[in-house]
Amino acid sequence: MLSAAGAGAGQAQVRPAPPSPFPVDSLKLAPTVRPGISVLLADSLALIAGKRVGLLTNQSGIDERGVPTIDRLFTDARAKAAGTRLVRLFAPEHGIRGTEDRINLADETDPRTGLAVVSLYGRVPMPPPDSLLRDLDVLVVDLQDLGARPWTFPASMLYALRAAAKNRIRIVVLDRPNPIGGHIVEGPIADSALTNHEVHAPPKMARPTALFPVPLRHGLTMGEQARFYNGVLGLGADLHVVPAAGWSRGQWFDRTGLPWVKPSPNMPDLTSAMLYPGMVAFEPTNVSVGRGTPAAFQLIGAPWMDPARVLALLDTIPLPGVRLAPEDFTPVAPGDAKYAGKRVRGLRITVTDREQLRSTSLFAAMFWAIAKAHRDSLKVRDEGFDRTFGPAALRLALLAGEPPRTVMARDTAAVAAFRRRVAPYLLYRGT
Repeated sequence: MLSAAGAGAGQAQVRPAPPSPFPVDSLKLAPTVRPGISVLLADSLALIAGKRVGLLTNQSGIDERGVPTIDRLFTDARAKAAGTRLVRLFAPEHGIRGTEDRINLADETDPRTGLAVVSLYGRVPMPPPDSLLRDLDVLVVDLQDLGARPWTFPASMLYALRAAAKNRIRIVVLDRPNPIGGHIVEGPIADSALTNHEVHAPPKMARPTALFPVPLRHGLTMGEQARFYNGVLGLGADLHVVPAAGWSRGQWFDRTGLPWVKPSPNMPDLTSAMLYPGMVAFEPTNVSVGRGTPAAFQLIGAPWMDPARVLALLDTIPLPGVRLAPEDFTPVAPGDAKYAGKRVRGLRITVTDREQLRSTSLFAAMFWAIAKAHRDSLKVRDEGFDRTFGPAALRLALLAGEPPRTVMARDTAAVAAFRRRVAPYLLYRGT
């Protein structure tokens, strides 16, 4: 439940989330984009014709009408006529329906098809087992990326890519739009010393939220990431990406006409997705990002925080594209276990111009201000923070009080170099 209360307010009052600043969000637009599953069945069926198919997907794998990719591959008359047989399902973090916010998910059976669902999420994402790939001809991946480095679905895709290459089977990635657009790329770049694109193999830990030195907001689709990793890591997989038809890089998800399905329990809407690339860096701290409320990543706070002091500091620097206001909230069964059932004094972030919003710079400013106002209360897990946000030097500079804009400018050249490096792997036009 969300409550509204300013600094020093008495009894909290329930208040709904403010209306979206993007009126189109509430409209049902005719789809202008067809995701990869629709393109596959319309004109690329040869990729799976006569093949035994395994499918890595979850509730985000749907067509433009909201029909699950599982159902499309299992029942499509054209696929059946072509001899395609869907024989096994694989599920990433949060499970096949995207409702689980815990580790060590169990295998299950899909009630609609009767197919086995093999969980690929233990303590960390895992690759499909070799024993469950040897009787397959093709591994299909249909997952919704969110456009930010810490999102774990690309790790599941990369591990599947490695497994497919090892077992010499074809892998087909059904692409879908980057929901926050592919035209904006923001640093920082991950420190290569803290990344790991290999699967979990103790004592070397997997880094599913830090696979490779890429920007925090990378601007790629899942298919483009597959092409990039297959190329730069020299995996040699028999990779085929089926693009999303009709999408351009500057197109936000609500302009596609595609149905929004929560890709994870804490990603309720597009506004949360816009803010996620920056606000996720609060996760390795004792600051809540609003998990356990209907507005995760739109609410930031802690019981010890004085919103007025933090806002006074933020008023001294430009924050384009957003409006901040005090708002208390009470997390209910939060997945991060932060402040469950406690009143959290916080700030609500309202996006006013998403083209101007730079969520990673917004995070840097908010982290800087909270550190200035509450250095003794703010706790940071250093390595986790650096793995999520960027090089340790940036953390230390912000904690030391250096201007956020100056700190963030240090990665400008590295981000530009990344954009040049990834250019050969892009599939879509637009700025």
